[in-house]
Amino acid sequence: MIERPDEESDVTGSLPMAVLNAIQNPVILVDAKGLVAFANWEAEAFFGASAQYLARHDISTFIPFASPLLALIEQVRERRAAVNEYRVDLSSPRLGADKLVDLYVAPVLSEPGSVVVVFQERSMADKIDRQLTHRTAARSVTGLASMLAHEIKNPLSGIRGAAQLLESSVSDEDRALTQLICDETDRIVSLVDRMEVFSDERPVDRVPVNIHSVLDHVKAIAKAGFARRVRMTENYDPSLPPVYANRDQLIQVFLNLVKNASEAVGDRPEGEIMLTTAYRPGIRLSVAGTREKISLPLEFCVHDNGPGVPSDLVPHLFDPFITTKTNGSGLGLALVAKIIGAHGGIVECDSHASRTIFRVLMPASKGATAEDGEPLTLPEGQSR
Repeated sequence: MIERPDEESDVTGSLPMAVLNAIQNPVILVDAKGLVAFANWEAEAFFGASAQYLARHDISTFIPFASPLLALIEQVRERRAAVNEYRVDLSSPRLGADKLVDLYVAPVLSEPGSVVVVFQERSMADKIDRQLTHRTAARSVTGLASMLAHEIKNPLSGIRGAAQLLESSVSDEDRALTQLICDETDRIVSLVDRMEVFSDERPVDRVPVNIHSVLDHVKAIAKAGFARRVRMTENYDPSLPPVYANRDQLIQVFLNLVKNASEAVGDRPEGEIMLTTAYRPGIRLSVAGTREKISLPLEFCVHDNGPGVPSDLVPHLFDPFITTKTNGSGLGLALVAKIIGAHGGIVECDSHASRTIFRVLMPASKGATAEDGEPLTLPEGQSR
């Protein structure tokens, strides 16, 4: 409960502090002397120091030498106007590696020489940007699939029919060539059929789904077929609420991810695939075409200890026709991105040597019961 002893405290006391500390981005106030006069909780975590410690030191103490941030602060002081700067590298032994941030620097007009600095770490921003790119790529494939279905499948049926007619009048040696023509036309038709899935823009029929029954079903299919020699484990949070989704499409998504993981670990004796579920509050995503923002607290992951995905492919892994497989079409993960995007969720890949994680973040169902009618509760201390 925020105390409000008088009107003055609303302006300078606990309420502004509570607001600033509630912001999920690091925020600092640099005074005219260059000292960090204020830091919210996120800033303390970002710099690895308390607000009291920060207040006794110049901002240059905590950022790399000759950092663009110092020049931005001086620019804002001189022009008395806000400045945005994107993808500024603040990596250092103090702050850690891969500290890529967007900066918003603004003057405090009531305090000459003072500026406010807001840091937006690029990890989540890049994740959202990539997800939007995945959706745009899927829409581009939608138009391509519609064109291919009309312009290619009809001529292919004629080619196959002609090859079948020739097959009865050619020698045994040439008959192998006519069979090759039929096989290749069938392969192209199959590829076009797979691409036609992208052109299905019908609304997704969704209901509350127990994700653990989906993952257990996928695991049973995998163990009976392509992953029969791969060790599969799970680490589930049994208190998760239902996910608001289409069960068949979720099976398609995780079957694709588990198949990829199985192919990644191959026949290695130590190969392992792990399925995990968890509750991760805090991530919200805008719904395309509306002003609604949905929470994505449900995290479902497929882990494998294969060799990993090449780092240069990770940002483009969900784009159509991108694949690490010799004979792959590059449409499987693009379809995964389309399905999860249609559900209002996010799919991401984190890959390093001997550790790859495909992470799916999705909204919880507004209902309180799973498919079997049993109530599912959130972990203690959490609420929808």
